[in-house]
Amino acid sequence: MSSSQFAAEYIRVVKARFLDMKKTAERAFDQVDDEMIGWSPNEESNSIGIIVKHMSGNMVSRWTDFFHSDGEKPNRDRDDEFEGTITTREELDARWKRGWTVFLNALDGIGEDDLLRPVYIRGEAHTVMEAIERQMYHYSYHVGQIVYAAKQVQKSWTTLTIPKRKK
Repeated sequence: MSSSQFAAEYIRVVKARFLDMKKTAERAFDQVDDEMIGWSPNEESNSIGIIVKHMSGNMVSRWTDFFHSDGEKPNRDRDDEFEGTITTREELDARWKRGWTVFLNALDGIGEDDLLRPVYIRGEAHTVMEAIERQMYHYSYHVGQIVYAAKQVQKSWTTLTIPKRKK
């Protein structure tokens, strides 16, 4: 396999994994009653609404003007992302869609020759591949939190993966 083929396959695979991750969270959202969007088990935990607000803020900051400006934009208010201001399904959906649109558009703009290019996050240089992997870790962590929170508030839950005791 040539390096060009490897790069193309890497981009294809990570995009597929991110889309799977997005779909998993959306399937969890679909099982949560609207009034539970702001629920959290305690003061130190984040609600689904807060997690979505944070993920979207991160996506917009990191992936806007991805190749030409630092991923931590000066106009990002990260602390505000952890305030529980999302209270409706419409707000949740709009914020979720905004972040993913920015992110996926940026991902679509990455070419095979870009994976080793430097980009900056908080002033620190990363290769594009490192930046992608950093976000893979970050977003999957939060999608796991979304699923866990959703399972806590629903009495009846339809599994999002292979059901227990099934092969």
